[in-house]
Amino acid sequence: MTDNNHPITPPPELIRQWNTEAAYAKISDQRYIATQAARWGADTEMEACCEWLEGEIGAIDPNDLRAARRPKPPSLKAQALETLRSMQIEPCWINGINTNAELMSKYDTIRRALEQLDD
Repeated sequence: MTDNNHPITPPPELIRQWNTEAAYAKISDQRYIATQAARWGADTEMEACCEWLEGEIGAIDPNDLRAARRPKPPSLKAQALETLRSMQIEPCWINGINTNAELMSKYDTIRRALEQLDD
């Protein structure tokens, strides 16, 4: 049984759109629609909370709430830098010679290049 009077109820045209998208993608209609409805409901609630913050409190920026609760995935640059950091190359001294010097130099070149890229 559906409650079409609930304030967070997807409009019929949105449900039709999700049905079409699910059919086109050849995935389970129920799973796709449930996922889309959950996202839509959460986003609807987020927008209501942000509107309330703007009207009631004023001192809190609703964009801070959006950023905290709907974070953007890390950029490819951020992912690459994190991966590179996890592969940190340490000096390996044998007979007073750093046998990893060339590898460390290449690592630093890649790191510097990544850091210069736009996000």
